[in-house]
Amino acid sequence: MLDRPATPPLDDLTSLLAGWPGEHTIAVADRHQLLGVGGAVDRVERIASITKLFTAYACLIALEEGTITLDDDAGPQGSTVRHLLAHASGLPFEGPNPVAGVGERRVYSNTGIEMLAEHLASKAGMAFGDYLGLGVLEPLGLGHVDPHVSPAHGLRMSVPDLVRFGQELLSPSLVHPDTLTMAVTPVFPELRGVLPGFGAIGANPWGLGFEIRGAKDPHWTAPEHSPGTFGHFGGAGSFLWVDPQRSLIGATIGTVEFGDWAVAAWPVLNSELLARFSP
Repeated sequence: MLDRPATPPLDDLTSLLAGWPGEHTIAVADRHQLLGVGGAVDRVERIASITKLFTAYACLIALEEGTITLDDDAGPQGSTVRHLLAHASGLPFEGPNPVAGVGERRVYSNTGIEMLAEHLASKAGMAFGDYLGLGVLEPLGLGHVDPHVSPAHGLRMSVPDLVRFGQELLSPSLVHPDTLTMAVTPVFPELRGVLPGFGAIGANPWGLGFEIRGAKDPHWTAPEHSPGTFGHFGGAGSFLWVDPQRSLIGATIGTVEFGDWAVAAWPVLNSELLARFSP
């Protein structure tokens, strides 16, 4: 488990939450330690779509084991595991009926991730929640997290739990570094699409489950973030980003759903975190 910060924390970030609606916890860390925290460190909330990163990581483990391949048929006709991970299957946000052809647009889809989990479960011969728990959560010291929820949006965690996962993404131990590099490299990089909450994006890079910052504007990360920054935000008012160029991780959870407040507040927050903690 991630060590809790000393009292007081190395850097108290509570002031950065001023003016935010509801209650929130934020943190920034490097690959070794928590550098700063604001809010209740033991707060546990639903992380919503950040769940998809954990599902993607389970898929990377399954790829290395040979349980699945990126070219497995999965989802709508003509779609593969690769398409589902990269939100390129044409499936809508919710529902089984495609709204675009396979590989035509970046259409963000909860249904696609749920179909992906079903495919892995079928190939592994075990419930996806069991696979996620045994393969990802327990080895990272997150065995207290219930994995038997929606693989697209159901996990509940604390910010230290998210930071622990972020540290794994900076220094992978459960998969080979080359596998993670593949996963955070744009897949079908030419695809246009809509970034939920931020509008249409001319080039909307996505990896194998991981959103990639690229040159997106507007975006929930800071303008100063490196283009290779990857992660995800959740509709429950949460985010996790990993900036490999700076070896930094940022995370937040809260009690207020994503909305206009987050569109305005998150880039400002993340700019301040980079200004304080960039090496």
